[in-house]
Amino acid sequence: MGVLGRLNRGYRLLATGLVAPLVACLILLPFRNSLPNTSAALLVVLVVVGVASAGDRLVGMLGAVSAGLSFDFFLTQPYQRFAIASAADIQTTLLLLGVGVVVTEIAYRGRRQQAIASARLGYLDGVEESAKIAAEGSSSPSALIDRVGDQIVQVMGLAGCRFDYGMGLGFPRLESDGHVRWRDQVWDVDTHGLPVDKDTELFVESGGAFMGRFLLKAHQRSRPSRAERMVAAALAAQVGGALRAYRDARSAE
Repeated sequence: MGVLGRLNRGYRLLATGLVAPLVACLILLPFRNSLPNTSAALLVVLVVVGVASAGDRLVGMLGAVSAGLSFDFFLTQPYQRFAIASAADIQTTLLLLGVGVVVTEIAYRGRRQQAIASARLGYLDGVEESAKIAAEGSSSPSALIDRVGDQIVQVMGLAGCRFDYGMGLGFPRLESDGHVRWRDQVWDVDTHGLPVDKDTELFVESGGAFMGRFLLKAHQRSRPSRAERMVAAALAAQVGGALRAYRDARSAE
């Protein structure tokens, strides 16, 4: 889905969050004299739950606010005014707003945890796939290097990644524990993101021997979590083992 598609979807969700509770209150309007306000509030809550199920916090909050205002304006006396005469209706309106906010937060956190779990499963699949390529023992490890480079870009949200057999000085370094060290101190990736002025190097080693390095090119939005950085280091380790096996095989010829 392109940027325009994501924007359109976002606008549609916002419009739904704003309009859906309003429409629900308008549907209940003919029955406001016969339907208890608590029952009407429960029906409106169902609409808010449906809006919040999208997992977007802003949309859910907007739906909760729209529900509270629409319920106040159309279904509580005095009608067609943002005022409430009954203490019971005040409590109902506040509960409606509160339940909407709570449901939205629960839905948002649930979708977020689902996305994290899905991403972690994808990372594990990537490591397993790289391990299979390394175990195949192809004539050259270049295919694995290219594959791992692409996976590192995806996992860490990078602008690019290239492999270099040489060494250099003054580069930020991503270590196997997920920390980035630069200029003799730990770089706070969570706060500042990865350095953008200089590529970050990720050593490829096997048995303590240097085999090469991946140079990670970041952009302003590159803020991979520590778990994602550790996955990238694990992927690089697969390349180290493959390069060591390839060099040993060449030496034995």
